[in-house]
Amino acid sequence: MGHTDATYEQARVAVARGARSATHLYNAMRPFRHRDPGVIGAVLTSPRVNAELIADGVHVDEAAMKLLLLAKGAAHVTLVSDGLSATACRTESTTRRSRSNSQRRGLPECRRILAGSTLRGPRAAKYCSAGRISAGRAANANAKPRFLLGIEFKKGSLRVGADADILLLDEGLHVAGIWARGVALN
Repeated sequence: MGHTDATYEQARVAVARGARSATHLYNAMRPFRHRDPGVIGAVLTSPRVNAELIADGVHVDEAAMKLLLLAKGAAHVTLVSDGLSATACRTESTTRRSRSNSQRRGLPECRRILAGSTLRGPRAAKYCSAGRISAGRAANANAKPRFLLGIEFKKGSLRVGADADILLLDEGLHVAGIWARGVALN
């Protein structure tokens, strides 16, 4: 479920029929209101639904991130990037520059609309831990997709028969090493 104006009731029907993940929670969705909770309310209250979170400090406010992690627990939240082709470029300056250029061209609506991100996984974990969300909880927020895809024994675990894809982060949450199928890439 995602990028939708669905009501709470419609979202609950979708969950009953098998919906198990919410794309980019909070973004391009009916806003959460106390008498109209929409998809956000359905996701926050359903233990069967995983929530994707763009944790870059632009797409979602820190308080909303904390609320999501408190309601769902890190095991049911996946940090995603919404990455564009610019993700391989240098960090936030790309996003800021794009917004500035749009505003200079006289497109004020661009200030309200977000289209993609240059966020990378380790930076999302850093952002979460800077907001007093533990680094461990933030890092573990990427475990759910492997279960949703049925590949939990091949990906995301260190065990005999798994692919041995490993991303090692140092104490500052900087990439310290990368292995793909057991072979060092750095």
